[in-house]
Amino acid sequence: MVYTSTLLSLLALSTGTWASYNANLNYRSPSTRHTGMGINIDSVHRRSLAKRDEAPFHPSQLNFTHGVASGDPYADSVILWTRVAPSLEADRSNVTVSGTVGLYNHDTESYIKASAHPICVDYRVYEDKEGRRVVDKGRAYTTSDIDYTLKVEASGLKPFTTYWYQFQICNSNVTSPLGRTKTAPGADDATEEINLAVYSCSNYPNGYFNAYGNAVRKDSVDYVLHLGDYIYESKKGVVGQDERAVRPEREIFSLYDYRTRLGHYRTDLDLAASHQNFAWIPVWDDHEIADNGYRDGFSRLNNTEESFRNDSPQISVDQRKMNAVRAYFEWMPLRQVDMDDGLRIWRSFKMGNLFDLIMLDTRNYDRSITDLYWNTDYIEEIHNDAGRTLMGGRQESWFEKQLTASNQRGAKWRIIGSQLRFARLGRETNGEVTYNMDSWEGYRANQNRTLKHLYDNNIGNNIMIAGDTHVNWVSDIAWIGEKPYDGNTGVGAIGVEFAGTAVSSSGFGGTINSAEQTAASYARNEDLQWNEGYYRGYFELRMRQDEVEAKYFGCPTVATRNSWEIPLANFTVKHDDNHLSRPIAGGQVEAGFVHQGEVKHSNLTLNTETGEWQVIGFDQIIKMVLITRGISLTNFLVASSALAFQVFVLYPWHKQLDESFEDLKKEHLKVLQVLDRVEHGKTGGSGGSIREQIELKRQGL
Repeated sequence: MVYTSTLLSLLALSTGTWASYNANLNYRSPSTRHTGMGINIDSVHRRSLAKRDEAPFHPSQLNFTHGVASGDPYADSVILWTRVAPSLEADRSNVTVSGTVGLYNHDTESYIKASAHPICVDYRVYEDKEGRRVVDKGRAYTTSDIDYTLKVEASGLKPFTTYWYQFQICNSNVTSPLGRTKTAPGADDATEEINLAVYSCSNYPNGYFNAYGNAVRKDSVDYVLHLGDYIYESKKGVVGQDERAVRPEREIFSLYDYRTRLGHYRTDLDLAASHQNFAWIPVWDDHEIADNGYRDGFSRLNNTEESFRNDSPQISVDQRKMNAVRAYFEWMPLRQVDMDDGLRIWRSFKMGNLFDLIMLDTRNYDRSITDLYWNTDYIEEIHNDAGRTLMGGRQESWFEKQLTASNQRGAKWRIIGSQLRFARLGRETNGEVTYNMDSWEGYRANQNRTLKHLYDNNIGNNIMIAGDTHVNWVSDIAWIGEKPYDGNTGVGAIGVEFAGTAVSSSGFGGTINSAEQTAASYARNEDLQWNEGYYRGYFELRMRQDEVEAKYFGCPTVATRNSWEIPLANFTVKHDDNHLSRPIAGGQVEAGFVHQGEVKHSNLTLNTETGEWQVIGFDQIIKMVLITRGISLTNFLVASSALAFQVFVLYPWHKQLDESFEDLKKEHLKVLQVLDRVEHGKTGGSGGSIREQIELKRQGL
């Protein structure tokens, strides 16, 4: 009788433990239809029961190493994320899937010695910050198989409501930071206003992620949209020498590599704060996997034997993709998607009757070959072929159905998240107008089909958002050459595109003549209304029933962590107008080039930490950088020429240089060499992020 009772207790405990494993969504496949991409929970559970000889983790050995995050909000639920582990280091699954193993198998123990013991974590969701009323709670387990990440769905929640949440190691006082999140409105709920922060292209070695933190400090938005390039796969910097060097110190290919890179990015304090305070809706661009990805490869790796041997540590294109996808699913607060195959992230959200959010994958899902740098002429020749597709047939069909359904249900607006800029952008090169073939322009037939669907079905009030280029662009969406359009009034457009600069990635190739480039852009593109390539930053969308307002913000410098931002321009779109309100940006912007308006440099800067406004010049920015780097102004002056000091420290940072200042432009390069000598004790040192960011600052002179 005692034996039976004990056995039943063990069985009950075992069943409850299995359910707690299943509660952690990261054991599942990113695809609901392809379970092979997930982790075998039965195997993990049996392993933990069998290996009783090893001591389990004590709570004092464990930490919530990367804070908390939330995302993919529904009206009644939201995804919550954390990582609890014995170390900051990622699980060393530095191996590839091969042989007879299932295509999407990532059972860590098949390749390395996995931890025998699971980590038990409780979670609670509160109606108030003080935690007086619990509205949902649960228990889940995590193991080394999924890099000790934990992702659960908090359910039974009210629509469009703010909640707080916290994780706790079972039977201990070890807790995670307190997170804040927000559910979406009900699909048919009358919703007056929603505010969004839109980001893209955060390159860790290029500078601090100040843009993420500024929205947190202002507490100005409801949700965060990220359009991709959340991480970069390339090697940059030397750990221990360069302040923002990345781990691992190589281009990444393996599952361990991608886990480590994602974890390293998440140590940025402003990124961590954004995840802790806002529900995110992310989608990937190309660099979450590799540069210029398409269905069969990347710019530096493709499905050929030569590329396999020379361009990677003998990891194939498919293996690299699934390593990246698995790590991304583990580390990001997103849901499983009902996938048609193993690489779908495109999905949609109904945000009350206010707008539908359609998040596309214009990079990795099923796109035809793109510009790989060595085949540009070929891509230019075939860019208008009817068979070329940017998103694959399934996604394109889904996209058109989403647009139609959104219009029919009466949503006031449609926000279309596309990594790549949609509006055409012709550039003059050697007397000829060329286009960016690694964008919608390289898939002209796909672009035309989208425009045709919008115009033929009278689907208006479209707001397209994009990243990728590291430059700010604001355009009317028009089918130029097919439908009448007046660039002065906007009449004839079918919507508006807001494309944002990068959080930290360099813009315009690191050149210093962004003003000239932005002014030249409009002459070749009548739908382009504002262009600015100087600042790193982000933009916010205030969605209302009668109008959309876009506010662009720039970070004065990302060479240091700081809370400064400059309002660059504000734009308005009235409901049913389908174009930007005129005059563009109220007739005035802080920087760049604006059609039918003027640029007025004020240097008026907001300290998002204190709420104070002040005029901050370039000299103050540089002095701050020098102090942060531990370089005295005296040493800098000794190492500098007088002219270098003049251009670098004293010259107004917004001043537009004309041809008479070419000598000063050239002298700026000497300043970079000076910093190398002062910071590294020799000419030609790596310079790290400061050198690159100073180059970035000077591009706006």
